[in-house]
Amino acid sequence: MTAVFKYVLPVEQTHWKFQGASETAFTWNYDTQSEELLRLYAKGKQQQWDAEKRIDWSLEVDPDDPMQIVEEMMPLYGTPLYERLSDRHKSDLRYHSQVHNLSQFLHGEQGALVCAARIVQDVPTLESKFYAATQVMDEARHVEAYRRLLKDKFRFAYPISPPLQRLLEQALTDKRWDFTYLGMQVLIEGLALAAFQRIRDYAKNALCQAVNAYVMQDEARHVAFGRLALRDYYPQLTESERREREEFVIEGSYFLRDRLNSAEMWEAIGIDPKDAMAAHAASEGQIRFRKRLFSRIVPTVKDIGLWSERVQAAYADMGVLHYGERNAQEMLDNDANVAAEFDRLLAARASAPA
Repeated sequence: MTAVFKYVLPVEQTHWKFQGASETAFTWNYDTQSEELLRLYAKGKQQQWDAEKRIDWSLEVDPDDPMQIVEEMMPLYGTPLYERLSDRHKSDLRYHSQVHNLSQFLHGEQGALVCAARIVQDVPTLESKFYAATQVMDEARHVEAYRRLLKDKFRFAYPISPPLQRLLEQALTDKRWDFTYLGMQVLIEGLALAAFQRIRDYAKNALCQAVNAYVMQDEARHVAFGRLALRDYYPQLTESERREREEFVIEGSYFLRDRLNSAEMWEAIGIDPKDAMAAHAASEGQIRFRKRLFSRIVPTVKDIGLWSERVQAAYADMGVLHYGERNAQEMLDNDANVAAEFDRLLAARASAPA
């Protein structure tokens, strides 16, 4: 498969390298340390899939509104600025916001691919190396799927947003193995699940729904992997070590919240970024959406034991503390069930008479 991306920003901004920091950990202890992780590894092997075959790429998309999401979910909707926009600007906003979201999904999945490969290298237990190896394949498949969706069905792509880039760099430049877990498995993957869910549940285009549903099935396992590994490890930390992890979670959460402030998108559309970001921050719909993005992160942070008063105060400041009462595993189980339902719908469509 060839891919020629047309970026809305100079192509030089699509290349990114930095000096990472990692250590390689071998273990000669082949005894079972975690039955839960072995069961997750077995599930990871059994649930491998081929993006070329499982997804029906022949499904068409509207060239001006590929996802077919209702107007009420558009950025700026309900604000005075939105009402002043011309029909052309509204159409551009609809299209660019969809492209920007999918572009960040694509870049985030490549970040996850690199992080998962690093986890294989530096995690200390054998069961974690086993599962992380299946995640490497998962993430490569996700990059493949979003790459093809953007290439075949959209007209261009956006480079990685600065907040996502900064969080990935932080997750990969700290040599302590659990920081990669925290940055990717808990924060980025957790937020991605909520963002994917929005498209899966509210988009009306069948192709965009299916891609996100199938990716979510894998991501649910990845978040579970992070929960299992860190929940066992963090009780062993000293108070100062735990405080460092809490600082990382707090700072990373603010980064992710701010990733929606996409100055590059507003500039490409021709809307003053200062006006757009001020209106976006005050939009009731977007305020609710930003909070829902943490519906997967907060219960996981609580579950792994990083639930100090400082962490709770930060989440209260964001208006998302109540998500700590949700059952993280129930949400992950539901993601797997929804993907299975998409398989049944796909099979029914394939067997229906022409």
